[in-house]
Parts: sequence; structure tokens; C-alpha cells
Amino acid sequence: MSTFQDLGLNEDLLKGITDLGFEKPSEVQEKAIPILLSEETDLVALAQTGTGKTAAFGFPMLQKIDVNSRTTQGLILSPTRELCLQIANEMKAYGKYCKGLNVVAIYGGSSITDQAREVKRGAQIIVATPGRMKDMISRRLVDITKIQYSVLDEADEMLNMGFKEDITEILSGTPEDKNTWLFSATMPKEVARIAKKFMLDPKEITVGHKNESTSNVSHEYYMVNARDRYQALKRLADANPDIFSVIFCRTKRDTQKVAEQLIEDGYSAGALHGDLSQNQRDIVMKQFRTRQIQMLVATDVAARGIDVDDVTHVINYQLSDEVETYTHRSGRTGRAGKTGVSMVIVSRSEMRRLKSIERIINKKFELKEIPNGMEICEVQLKSLANKIHTTEINREIDPYLEEINTLFEETSKEELIKKFFSVEFTRFFNYYQKAKNLNVSAGDSNREGRSQSSGSATRYFINVGEKDGYDWMKLKDFLKEVLDLGRDDVFKVDVKETFSFFNTEKEHQEKVLAFFTDYKDNGRFVNVEVTEDRGGRGGRGGRDRNRGGGRRRDGGDRRRRDDKPRGDRRSRRSDDNSGNRSDRRRNNDGNSEGRERRGDRDKSVFKTSHSRPTRSRRKD
Repeated sequence: MSTFQDLGLNEDLLKGITDLGFEKPSEVQEKAIPILLSEETDLVALAQTGTGKTAAFGFPMLQKIDVNSRTTQGLILSPTRELCLQIANEMKAYGKYCKGLNVVAIYGGSSITDQAREVKRGAQIIVATPGRMKDMISRRLVDITKIQYSVLDEADEMLNMGFKEDITEILSGTPEDKNTWLFSATMPKEVARIAKKFMLDPKEITVGHKNESTSNVSHEYYMVNARDRYQALKRLADANPDIFSVIFCRTKRDTQKVAEQLIEDGYSAGALHGDLSQNQRDIVMKQFRTRQIQMLVATDVAARGIDVDDVTHVINYQLSDEVETYTHRSGRTGRAGKTGVSMVIVSRSEMRRLKSIERIINKKFELKEIPNGMEICEVQLKSLANKIHTTEINREIDPYLEEINTLFEETSKEELIKKFFSVEFTRFFNYYQKAKNLNVSAGDSNREGRSQSSGSATRYFINVGEKDGYDWMKLKDFLKEVLDLGRDDVFKVDVKETFSFFNTEKEHQEKVLAFFTDYKDNGRFVNVEVTEDRGGRGGRGGRDRNRGGGRRRDGGDRRRRDDKPRGDRRSRRSDDNSGNRSDRRRNNDGNSEGRERRGDRDKSVFKTSHSRPTRSRRKD
């Protein structure tokens, strides 16, 4: 492997590299930097998260720009505020000895006036989120007509968050002869289209294989029933006393809920999601970096700015709907040459998605078992013993030793050790001694599917469908949210043009029907009835109206699966109601966090813990 001196960097940058403690370039840096320094070319670089992509484009840009000019010459677009700030701070650190360098971060949640003032002072490099950048361009607060180098960092995530139009509009206002450098962990079709539109015969480099996870991360999965997911999370935390982790949830609502549960149960935890204000997010990240928070519960989008080298575990509390997202999640650990563990808590119904992820990352998941109570007691006891053994003696305790020694003068060394460690051991033993086995046998993996299609499940009809802006995933999220059910408690969702079907276990039937009695959305009744159809796709099972709930209030009718009117009744749909759900946002981070120009919302309760308190109040 070459050194940074071999890559052709100038003395100012080499001095900054020495101060940062960098010794040898990573593979992506070794491949990208010589190309970008020696040629005026476009570049597409695919590399896993945590492989040093910022330095790969940062050093060449810093060396090529004219720091004596106040003209903006470099533009770096990134998906989130946290990542934007991280890149800006790293660029400043790289260019520490470049006199006159001014790098400005532009992102939502902070004063646009202050950011405009910084740009006006002469910003050679702007690091920005697409939403705020587009806003400032429209207000004529920035000038990007003389940009020489543009970077799309985490391009796949920006497009996944819905920034395609913003990126297109921003880049359209830059010179055609600029160099565009695209860095991404995965290469979906949307990224390829952007590259084709704004790049001319780009050079391509790939570190590892496309979408492949880094080799520093081991991948494990734990199979449990959906209702036991949170208990499994707690046991995994207890079985790893020194855990320093990021826990991923699908939605902001689940993220906040899990974080609050962990805090209530005595864990040092905090939430990071798009409904927090910028100040709250900054506080959470500061506490996480200083390890005041051991377990950071985050959404996929919010976690894009997490760059902490010592994360020991990534826990996928829920799998993302996009299988490619797993690559980004697992990349939060195993950074800077360290090893890490990516854990996935799955129910039996999610095994197919896990297999899809295996194919994408080109890695196999190892099936592990959730530890039982005695195993956790043993781990905690050994951890305590090790901490005591390595603890340095604080001499401030000396004045109190005489009284303590008097108390234990008739206690033998062996008995004293037993008493001391029994304090911690008894706490965990009492908590876990009657705890059930959470593991689900892999041999029973088809049992869940059988039960869901048998008499233990109830099939429902609901009078909303594709014309209301739903697909199966959005309808499932809606039902899960309003009924306060687990994600796996709603299944076999089948969305048609003007109506849909879904299943729950029979135990939830009364709750479902009661909730949708007289339920209105935007002034329109949403009705749910039990149907005799059991979820066979393409079938024409009729509904048993005598068992139905959710009374009809406006004389309308629903349609059968073949979308033909039943009798002389007419569909309740009116033109005024058509599409009235199409703009609904269902805890989707790509819609709320990605669109910063809509403004930050500060409506979630922010809760965190400054230290790990006692866990005597736990509930299983």
C-alpha cells in the first residue's frame, strides 16, 4: 500500500494529515486521489460506508481550488444535516494549513441569514443539503455559476430521500464543464441515471463489490416472535455489558417509542429522528459521541450523519423496506479498521427479506440464539469482576476505610467476595429466573404462515385503496399506527383500486372493529368489515356483513374483488374525496427528514439519559 506522500498531495495537506494521525490511505483513497489530482475528469466511486470517502474527494478538491479567491469553486451535496456538518468539519481539518480557506456548511434548522453571511465572506467550498441549497439559490444568496468541482456524497441515500428534483435543479445551474464526482455505497438505477445525465465519460472505481458490506462486520440474526422483539433487544443489550450501539427502527414513531422504553427500563439511551429540532439532534449526538448515551435509537435517514469510530454493535430492531439500506446500517460499525457486529431481530415472516439482503451484501447471516437468564447473569458477573480488577484505586477513599474494615473484620475474604458480587448477581437473577425462552425454532419457520391463513386469523375489508394513495406498505403502516399494533400483527395486505383487504389474528378482531366504528378521515367515514375471504390473491370471497363492524353512514357501498357493483348500491367515492390520502405522510423519514425546505418540526418529546441508572424497575 502507498503512503499519502506517494499520492501527490502538497505539503499543506500532508501536515494536516499528520496532525490528524492518518498513516496510510484507505483503498478508496488510494484509488481515487491520484485520478482526481492528475486529471480533469468526472468520477463514480462505489465504496462501503466508513471507508474514508470524504478524504478521497476532500483532499483533491482542497488542492485544486484557489484559496486566494473568494469565488465559490467547490460544491458538496449530502443528504442530512449531520453528515453535512461532519463533512464541513473534516474539510476544515484537512485544510488546516491552507491559509484563507473558508468552508461553509448550509443546512436546514439553522439561521439562513447567518449562513448567507458566511458565504458572502467568500466561501471557496460549500457543503450543503439539497433542500436548503435550493432555497438559498432561489433567494440569490449563493452563486454557483462558477463551480469547478461538484460532489454528490451518499448519492443513493439522497435519491432515496426524494432529492432527485432538487439535485437536478441545482446541478443544472452549474457550469457544464465542471467536474462531477459521485460517491455512493450502493448503485441503484436512479444513481446511474443521475451519473448519465450530468457526467461525461466518468472514470469508475469500486472498492469490494457493488452493495457489498465491509469485511470488518460480522452479521447475525435472532429469530423471535414479533411480540417479543423489545424483550429480545433488552436481552441482547444485557448480554453485551460494554455495548455502544446504534439501534435502527423503520419509523420516527417507533424510534421514539423504543428509546423511551429503554430509558424507562434503566438503559442509557436516546432517540434520533426527524421530528427533533436541530438543537435536540445536536445534543443527542454530542451525548452519543461522549458515551453518555450507550444505545442510540435512530431512523435510517437521521443516522446518515453518525460518524463514530467505536460503535460496537448495530442492531436492526426492524428491517427497512429497502433491502439496500442494510448496507448503510451495518456500515455504522466496523469503521476505521475496527471490527463490529450487525445484529438483526427478525420474525419468521421476515426471513425471505433477510435472504434478499444476503444476496445483495454477498455475506451470510449466522443464526444466533437470544441468551437465557443464567447466561446473562454469568456475563454480567464476569464483566463486573473484570471492571473491579482493572479499576485504579482512588486514594480519596482512605479516610473511610477504617470504619468499613471494622464492619467486615469478622468476614472472611471468600465470604466478602461472595457478598459483594451477590449484589449485582441477585438483581439479574431475580429479574431473569422465570424469563421465558424467546427463541423461535428455525424448523417452525412455516408455522406463522400457516396460522395466518388458518382459522386463527381474521380477514377484513376496508374501503380505501390505490385511488386514495395507498400501496400495501402505506396501508400496513397506517393500520399499524392507528390500531397501535406491531408491524407483524397486520399481514396479507391486498390493495385494490378502490378498496383493500388485510388480516390480523383473531385476538385483535374486537379492537379493529371497535376502532373503525364511526371513524372519519377528512370528514369521510372509513369502514372496516370482516370478510369470508382468507387472503387468497385473485379470489372472489364475499364478506359476511352480519359479522362486520364500522357501520356505513353515508349510504355507500363497497365493491367486490372484481370491482363490480354489488346489487343496486353505488360506490361512496366522490370526486371531492378522490385521492384525499395521497399527500398523507406516514412516519416516512424519506418524506419528512429529506425535505428540509418544509422546515423543521419540534413536536416530539425529547428524552435521554445522562448516565446508566439502576435497572431495578425493569419489566419483561
